[in-house]
Amino acid sequence: MAQTEEFGEELADFVRRVAELKAARSVSSGDLPTVLDAAIFELDHVADQLWPWYERLSTVGGSRPAPADRQEQQLLRTVFQRLPLPVALVDREAVVRRLNFAATAFTGVRAGYATGRPLTGFLAHADRAAFRSQAAAVARGDGDRSLTVHLQRRPAEPVHVTLTAVRPTGEPRTTVLVLLQPGGLGVPAAPGPATVATGQVPDLTEATRHASLMDLLDAMTTALLTAPPDAALRRAARVLHGRFADWVIADAGAARLSRTAVLAPSEKEAATLMALDPADSPLIAEAARGGSTSLQVRPEDPDALGRDTSGAPVLVQANVTSLLCVPLTADGTVHGVLTLLRCGPRLAFSMAEAQAMDMMSRHLTLRLTRTP
Repeated sequence: MAQTEEFGEELADFVRRVAELKAARSVSSGDLPTVLDAAIFELDHVADQLWPWYERLSTVGGSRPAPADRQEQQLLRTVFQRLPLPVALVDREAVVRRLNFAATAFTGVRAGYATGRPLTGFLAHADRAAFRSQAAAVARGDGDRSLTVHLQRRPAEPVHVTLTAVRPTGEPRTTVLVLLQPGGLGVPAAPGPATVATGQVPDLTEATRHASLMDLLDAMTTALLTAPPDAALRRAARVLHGRFADWVIADAGAARLSRTAVLAPSEKEAATLMALDPADSPLIAEAARGGSTSLQVRPEDPDALGRDTSGAPVLVQANVTSLLCVPLTADGTVHGVLTLLRCGPRLAFSMAEAQAMDMMSRHLTLRLTRTP
């Protein structure tokens, strides 16, 4: 029975990876060889592993390894955390089980946030399918693998990834040890004691971001007070573009949304999104129906904002690393939706920024619904 269940899980994982590879067909032509290699690995897996496994399902599985000494486990755990190289432990679905201190500094993601989330969420969209496929191959015993990926927060910098299978004590399945190194294969610098906040020195970065938010609130208030109601949404979009978000998508309407304005890094990109129907964007349509703000960092669903006229996911094409989707609600009625996108290495939206945006959206809604 255990063998049958494990085979079912493996088959379900294979089906999910194939679906992800299909979605990866929209990547640029330069990334297609990586996707093709991953597809070939999956086909080899079916021929060499899944089919023979299906034929020998009646074979009795091996016995469990004996538990290791508790003191040795503690020693190994300490070595893992203190290792100067960025290391992560993931399962065969690439979900993070552990992240050491060097890895948190290298990726910019806290271990508590990363644990339980797919490691692929921190990679560029074009690299996710290949990484998942290679991690699954290592976990099922096909040998160590290595590949080059890119972090979403530093898309221009290649990262060399080495994957090897390990079987920690107490784990029911083989897990994958992931070593991350920059393209030059040098050791990334870990934060030293001098970088640790002591409480005596003010956090200048946080103070600067707070001051920027206050400036933004002032600019938005001025724009709304001086704009007529029919121009308030466009005026607000211009205030937010650039200083607060790389993309600003404004959709208006109570019964049915209509695209009012798109401000993007280029006029061509703006025109492409301007031609799309807001109803074809699941995230925007859901905000219009439910009236709840959505804050996403490293969005998992590439189709959350729909696809452009070429069939490519909007989030992938724009290299979106975080987004805010804010409904403009008054008296239980949604009068529009503002969608803000940040891309590439730009810092993700914070909770404080989301709260400030919620305040600005309420002021904007009041202006939209106020008769001249």
